[in-house]
Amino acid sequence: MTLRDVNVGETVKVKKIDGEGAVKRRIMDMGITKGVEIYVRKIAPLGDPIEVTVRGYELSVRKADGEMIVVE
Repeated sequence: MTLRDVNVGETVKVKKIDGEGAVKRRIMDMGITKGVEIYVRKIAPLGDPIEVTVRGYELSVRKADGEMIVVE
């Protein structure tokens, strides 16, 4: 399951981050790393972006980036 598949109000744990190079580095620079918990706050009406809480701060993640974040 990826971050894109998570419903509003759920808390999930990052299992791994797919992707390579600059994209993976950008996701990790935002604080999304293996083992961190992510709470899904909102999803925009058209589904993009997804608003989440990570490490105590709010973050908006595009659907394309959310597909690279494997959660459990």
